[in-house]
Amino acid sequence: ALLSFGPAKVARRECASVEMNLSERGDLAEAAANLFGYLRTLDKRNADAIAVMPIPEDGLGEAINDRLRRAAVGR
Repeated sequence: ALLSFGPAKVARRECASVEMNLSERGDLAEAAANLFGYLRTLDKRNADAIAVMPIPEDGLGEAINDRLRRAAVGR
């Protein structure tokens, strides 16, 4: 699965069977609001792995990246 961020389009077929965009506008507040729900949705779809596009490390992006790193531990 691919958890994307921002307006960039990805050739989904080449990298993931499912794509969810945290914020097509690149809005960190919107991305933060969508993060937990999207992770739960992808987990329910039994994704073998979730790739995440880069998210800026400033402001809310720092918290989003921290949560993603924590989710990756132990997988």
